[in-house]
Amino acid sequence: MVPILEVDNLTKKFSLHGKKEFYGVDHVSFSLYKGEILGLVGESGSGKSTIARLITRLTDATEGTIELDGVDITHCRGKAQRELYKKIQMVFQTPVGSFDPRKTLGNGIGESLKNQGMPAEEIRRKVVSLLTECGLSEDFADRYPHEVSGGQCQRAAIARSLACDPQLIILDEATSALDVTVQKQVMELLKKLHDEKNLSYLFICHNLALVQQFCDRVLVLCDGKIMESGTPDQIIGNPQAEYTKKLINAVFI
Repeated sequence: MVPILEVDNLTKKFSLHGKKEFYGVDHVSFSLYKGEILGLVGESGSGKSTIARLITRLTDATEGTIELDGVDITHCRGKAQRELYKKIQMVFQTPVGSFDPRKTLGNGIGESLKNQGMPAEEIRRKVVSLLTECGLSEDFADRYPHEVSGGQCQRAAIARSLACDPQLIILDEATSALDVTVQKQVMELLKKLHDEKNLSYLFICHNLALVQQFCDRVLVLCDGKIMESGTPDQIIGNPQAEYTKKLINAVFI
């Protein structure tokens, strides 16, 4: 199979206050295939979110390449970057903070459609359809982010990510700010959408139990490097790297 996303030797260096540079992401390579759910796990500061920001062009890579559907997007800007967001979307950890507090959820969900020149009436129909698909009623289109619960706001954020019919959605700790019951409901929604639309997910998460239930493959990240990869059962049941063993022991003990 041809990967939908191919990351090769991806590197991001940082420097603090002009001091010696350090690697936030250290020569990382991996592939993600159509319809696959790829987990990315590691402790806070391991580089997971930096990888997400590099792939979505929210920050620039120091070295390496990123190909989406066979096209090099490593340094795309302007129109090419806007076109990129039709193919790739991200759902963030804090749903309320990912929406403009001055605008309704409907405005946020329909913004990308407006930018494409879609008429207002058609945008409204599409927004209502997306909300319904994500388990929310039409009236949520007219509510503001602060007027809904965290779980409802995350459902709206997922609806927004679907607006342009993307090929890949990056879920950056998308359930970690939710309580356990709501988390389960959102995970069920993500699984339903994946199965119905054959979506590809990059699932960034520190919850190994969720990763084991949800992902097809897992990459273990430490200090910006991939320590090992495999199926969730391989990684959790028979870890090879010492870091992975410590990570699993810390979680499951």
